[in-house]
Amino acid sequence: MSDTLLESVPERYRGVWVRRLLQTPQGRDTTTAVHWLQTQRWHADLRIPAGPRVAATLLGFSGITTVHMEGGHEVCQWHRQVDLQPPGLFPDVGRMVFETPDRVIETGVHGDYLEVWERLPGSAGFSATHERGALRCLVAGAYAMRVRPRCAAWPADVQAGDTLAEVLERHPAEAEALLDFEISFGPLHQGLWTITHSTLPALQGQRVDWEALLERPAGGPASSA
Repeated sequence: MSDTLLESVPERYRGVWVRRLLQTPQGRDTTTAVHWLQTQRWHADLRIPAGPRVAATLLGFSGITTVHMEGGHEVCQWHRQVDLQPPGLFPDVGRMVFETPDRVIETGVHGDYLEVWERLPGSAGFSATHERGALRCLVAGAYAMRVRPRCAAWPADVQAGDTLAEVLERHPAEAEALLDFEISFGPLHQGLWTITHSTLPALQGQRVDWEALLERPAGGPASSA
């Protein structure tokens, strides 16, 4: 049977998904704060471990999502166009099974893991992606995420599978530039966006005028998807 690509992400995926469980051979994780916001094409994903924050251990990425049928299973792939961490060894691909409209089980294609995701109430329905230069802002229902990639390139010796912590250990002088990467998440209410989670902790608690944030620069692109 040939694979069938679904041209846009199906409606059932759109919204904000919170991870309730990660199960791997190494153990279980129910404490990391994980938010995955999905629009018709774009995703943004932010993962903040519990406990004292260590910037190099945060995970955050954004890009295009594709969904296809493979061997009778629905398979989702997150094509990471920007990533806080260096490139991984394998593509980010999972088999998806919806237990209910608001609960989906993901199992790894290239890794041995199981994740349980639940959709946040108030995040289904309307979704959009806005671009403002290098900045990308995603909306799903009453929630939003902002993605601002780093300007610095990875050092020449970075290889797939390296961690950010390893890169910083080798290149401490470049730490500030390599950590200058933002993914922020929070609720959007009456035109004000409150940042509750971010790769940059100084931003948490800020309230942002959403319309001002989306003002298009002269000649800059704006889109919704």
